[in-house]
Amino acid sequence: MRGLGRREFCLVLLRRMADLRPDLVIDALPRLSADRAEAREAHRRWQSLQHSANGPHGVSRYAAVLGPPEECEERRSGDAVLDVRRWPLPLWPHLRWEVVTVRGGPVLDGQLVRAPGSPVPPAAPGDLRVWAHVVGDVAGLPGAQVVDPRVPTRWEVHLPGARAQFVWGLLQQVQPGPP
Repeated sequence: MRGLGRREFCLVLLRRMADLRPDLVIDALPRLSADRAEAREAHRRWQSLQHSANGPHGVSRYAAVLGPPEECEERRSGDAVLDVRRWPLPLWPHLRWEVVTVRGGPVLDGQLVRAPGSPVPPAAPGDLRVWAHVVGDVAGLPGAQVVDPRVPTRWEVHLPGARAQFVWGLLQQVQPGPP
């Protein structure tokens, strides 16, 4: 897609992350050779693409911006056949952008997930790493309970004594929570 690629897609993801961690987003912009104005423009273009009647829809939109996926696999969930596609992104080399669709149908989910061979150590109670661990890393910990915060780009995982907050599947902050 002209003017939108993997770098710009990272800027789009950063837009929602800035709601919780503006400090990390500001630090990340120079790593993408970008500034706030360019991040706003990338977000504007992505929103325009999402709402275009003539633009690509569903997983085709991601392929138009991110190129061919690095990985494709089939996953079954009950009777449903799901297609899972993953793309590397320049800002998070230890992660992949994952899109899950119903075979021949709509996008069900899009989030950052752990890349194969990632050097990030496994999540552990008391050792959750912001901008390194993803929902899948934390949701499997003892006592973890995934909570729907009712915002499409966000997730929460409640742990004994802590609340982990995620945007696009990436850990943003850990706060004290109920025991």
